[in-house]
Amino acid sequence: MTVLLFIAIAMGSYFLGGLNGALISSRLIYRQDIRNHGSGNPGLTNFYRTYGGQAVFLLILIDILKTGIPVVVGGNLLESYAAFGTVEERVAIGGLWGGLFAMLGHAYPCLDKFRGGKCVLAGGTVALFVDWRVAIIVLGAFFLVVLLTRYVSLGSLTAAVLFPAALIYFPEYNTWPVLLAILCGALIAYRHTDNIKRLLQGKERKIRFGRKSNESASEDT
Repeated sequence: MTVLLFIAIAMGSYFLGGLNGALISSRLIYRQDIRNHGSGNPGLTNFYRTYGGQAVFLLILIDILKTGIPVVVGGNLLESYAAFGTVEERVAIGGLWGGLFAMLGHAYPCLDKFRGGKCVLAGGTVALFVDWRVAIIVLGAFFLVVLLTRYVSLGSLTAAVLFPAALIYFPEYNTWPVLLAILCGALIAYRHTDNIKRLLQGKERKIRFGRKSNESASEDT
């Protein structure tokens, strides 16, 4: 029964995570495909660079819902029907398991030729729905780094590292939630491989706040 629950959560979360807010928003509002603009990445930063901030709300709403729902449903299913650990452990594991597969669906959507985003907004949503205290640490560090450096990719990598570290800080999270958080962070880091190379070479572009640009973007989420 427990194994079937994990499989069902993984499959449902993956396909729901494959709904890309940037693609949906660009098609509904602008009748365009965001992948034909900027860096070609269907993520928040490329969308913001291309169209500005006017339509970002719809994108964020879609991506929060598609990631938050798997976290909530995964936690509730394991809480109610699984037979291991404490209730708190089952909720945390189920939520992070659902969140991880929603992030995989966002990064590698099978219905869209496996061309997805870089999971930063999705990862922040997972943190928020798992534990608001962890989210404050992770999102706070992200925004601080971005404001100080204007590198979205550097803020994203900082948040990816802090996610499992923040869980370790709170004693109610045992080994399995931390390991799942490490996988979430590792996925974000892997999706930013090119950005890491550009950061090391000093070629990574900085974000410009409050301005729209059709230039090539490199720091997409």
